[in-house]
Amino acid sequence: MHMVESSPAIPTVPASPYAVSVRELHKAYGRCPAVRGLSFDIGDGEVFGLLGPNGAGKTTTMKVLVGLTRLSSGTASLFGLPCGTAVSRRLIGYLPESFAFHRWMTGRDVLLYHARLAGMGTETRGRVEEVLARVGLGDRGGDKVGTYSKGMAQRLGLAQALVASPRAVFLDEPTSALDPVGRAEVRDLIRELRAEGVTVLLNSHLLSEVERVCDRVAIMDQGQIVSQGTLGELLGGVCELKVTVDHVDDHLWHAVIPYGRPLSVENTTIRLEIPDPAVAADVAVAIVGAGRRLFHLETGNRSLEDLFVQLVQGGDR
Repeated sequence: MHMVESSPAIPTVPASPYAVSVRELHKAYGRCPAVRGLSFDIGDGEVFGLLGPNGAGKTTTMKVLVGLTRLSSGTASLFGLPCGTAVSRRLIGYLPESFAFHRWMTGRDVLLYHARLAGMGTETRGRVEEVLARVGLGDRGGDKVGTYSKGMAQRLGLAQALVASPRAVFLDEPTSALDPVGRAEVRDLIRELRAEGVTVLLNSHLLSEVERVCDRVAIMDQGQIVSQGTLGELLGGVCELKVTVDHVDDHLWHAVIPYGRPLSVENTTIRLEIPDPAVAADVAVAIVGAGRRLFHLETGNRSLEDLFVQLVQGGDR
């Protein structure tokens, strides 16, 4: 007997101002704490970046949210529903950092399988073809996964996360195996998802990627959030001065250090955090007064990388 597939009923979701809400989240493996007192919210349709060094607790946090591991204490919810329930899982898509598909299956078969696991019905095949095209695999869906390059497998992983039309997508290092063109395409895809009202939680070590697509970020270290906010809030109001001279010695150092906080010295280039761009003129005068030749002077805003290093430097990795 031929059975007609039908679309699953849309889950009833309680009204909530946030797509993700986490309060005092703790997670320990035995006596080893992985996450300690995490609290943050992600708005509906927002792109939120989760940053931190290896071992900071980012992946553990994401696993709690998608229901792969249980929290030790605290609360975590998706669209007002407790994380890890059957209903909340149907609202999300997930790309883990490490994943694998059956090499003997075609890319299309993989997506059909995951779509049916998600409870999709008559719309399944059309949606699979749509998502294959969206991630750049439209002409390779019939090929076996074993013939895919690392970048193609990464694209298939993205497609798997999107196939069930989720309201929120959790991406753990989504561009790790992609070349610069592929990374740019993923950035465009994330922007498209935001425009469609889809919430995106992005975990990435590529800070430049985060700067380009995220509305807000949270920086984690040793299981805790050490700073969070919009990039403007985190980086605004701080200027950086970069000067290149003929020679750096103690005499020059003492001449320029009163004007700002040192960030780095590399060969003959000094980077300072200064309170105002106008200070650059005073630094130039001090360099010349110290008997040094000034080859280059440049002001700009502090980068996310500088803030990241400042916040997590010296921490136990």
